[in-house]
Amino acid sequence: MADINIIKDKCVGCKICVGVCPFGAIEVIEKRAEITDRCTLCGACYKSCKFNAIDFKRDERESSDLSEYKGIWVFAEQRYGKLKTVSLELLGKAKELSSMLNTKVSSVLLGHNIESLAHELLAYGADEVLVMDEDWLNDFNDQIYGEAMTALISEYKPEIVLVGATSKGRSLAPYISSSLKTGLTADCTGLNIDEEKLLVQTRPAFGGNLMAEIVCPNNRPQMATVRPKVFKPLEPDYERKGKITKIHREPIGGFVKLIRNIDNSDGLSLSDAEIIVSVGRGVGSAKNIQLAKELADALGGVLGSSRPVVDMGWMPYSRQVGQTGKTVAPKVYIACGISGAIQHLAGLADIETIIAINQDPDAPIFKVANYGIVGDVKEILPVLIKRIKGRL
Repeated sequence: MADINIIKDKCVGCKICVGVCPFGAIEVIEKRAEITDRCTLCGACYKSCKFNAIDFKRDERESSDLSEYKGIWVFAEQRYGKLKTVSLELLGKAKELSSMLNTKVSSVLLGHNIESLAHELLAYGADEVLVMDEDWLNDFNDQIYGEAMTALISEYKPEIVLVGATSKGRSLAPYISSSLKTGLTADCTGLNIDEEKLLVQTRPAFGGNLMAEIVCPNNRPQMATVRPKVFKPLEPDYERKGKITKIHREPIGGFVKLIRNIDNSDGLSLSDAEIIVSVGRGVGSAKNIQLAKELADALGGVLGSSRPVVDMGWMPYSRQVGQTGKTVAPKVYIACGISGAIQHLAGLADIETIIAINQDPDAPIFKVANYGIVGDVKEILPVLIKRIKGRL
């Protein structure tokens, strides 16, 4: 394990280490620094000390040569032969990052009867696709998929691994990172490469009130899950050539057995919708949500909600938009009775048109809206529904 200590004879109590510690884990007592149990062994204080008064030792894995890790991997999530859009979005971003690292992009495709999807991944930017097409991979299982991915990463040694922040990705990525003893940044909304060629992973922190930039300098691979709709996929080029590598492995057993699949009966998902009518606490009651539903149906859209509406039990979590819900990027987003808290706005990606309806003219939602209507949702929605239906 890593270890850190203050060398008392060298410490002068300058408090520089106190200022750079991101976790508030250092205190100066009687002109000498003391490390508290809040320390995470990040090493920021060690680098800042001008008096060499901090002794910081990493374990053998942390100090190992990382130069053998090359390339960017994107986990290609699919469900019974259909790729998740977020995987294509990540391929587009991976191509951008690869140009900064002068490396290639590979996609890892696990499942059964999915070999044909490899050509689609090449069209969307992958230079190589690693395919494990096995009957025992037919149903997703985070342990089985995690063991398979861990073995592949240990063998091929990619520098970066990107996974979509879907329900499956959020269970798979931690399994991989903990098995490999490397870092993982969850629910990223931005990715970049810094001057030291490290992956800078940006995500909301402290309730969405600030954006944290996180790096993983000492372990590989650098891992991140990324929210759907944050990045745009490349235009597919189906004439594009690339390498397809077929991999065979013996079956891996898991502790959990799938009995049956229950499909989501909510219809079109928020992530795929082009029009979303979303309700907030200002809708007044659960009964009034039917008005928003009627508007969504008239426009050929889907119904979404803010977190307070979900917390009150008026809408299911699968409909929640925001930092702790889904990130959406429809062409039109109609916010009904939503104040526009930063946690909700964190779920709005590249939206062409935002229309806000709210009684409060000073509601934050109006600052990001393209069009705003100041008024009671219960009065405005019936008028909109009548006018729209009259044009159909």
